[in-house]
Amino acid sequence: MAIKLILMLVITLSLLGLSGCSSVLPHDEVTIESQWETFDAVKKSYDEILPNETTIEELSHLGFNPYKTANIQILSYLDIIARFIPNASITKEDLDPHLVICIAEKVKCVAYEINIGTTDTDRYGNAFLDMFAFKRQTKVTGWHFKSLLIIHNDKVVYKLWSGSPRIDKYYYSDHPLGPLQDSSSNLKSATTKAAGF
Repeated sequence: MAIKLILMLVITLSLLGLSGCSSVLPHDEVTIESQWETFDAVKKSYDEILPNETTIEELSHLGFNPYKTANIQILSYLDIIARFIPNASITKEDLDPHLVICIAEKVKCVAYEINIGTTDTDRYGNAFLDMFAFKRQTKVTGWHFKSLLIIHNDKVVYKLWSGSPRIDKYYYSDHPLGPLQDSSSNLKSATTKAAGF
């Protein structure tokens, strides 16, 4: 009887103390380090790159130097082929002429792949319901920028970019049984497996 009373007291205090306090909920931040702190900043540098004009030295001044700027990958001509000709349905005739010439020159053809950004993940709402897995609400914000610069004979001959200037997503999960929800799912899965289905 005393154990039951203590348990009820703990639950009541948890409800009163944590019901409106979201500051105790987890927060995750993932940042891919680079010299650019925002999407607009890296996009502005990217826009200054002119195909068939910008040299490797000029790229370095703009920040696109894999030896000085973090998280820039150097790709070989084989990596470039894998990205632009992933299967037999795409041929060299489908590619930009500058790409074809670059690939044909092999070792004289390289690429810089930039993949940077930042993501913040915040759980919010009722801390008690979250901690005991009854209800979880998550907000994900940030930005992401990816680009590919094809370099032939120390000059950029082709460029391509993609990304998300503004990431703003919401996730909601509701488990009426709370911590028992996963247990019941695992039990059902184990029973099914044991039965041979």
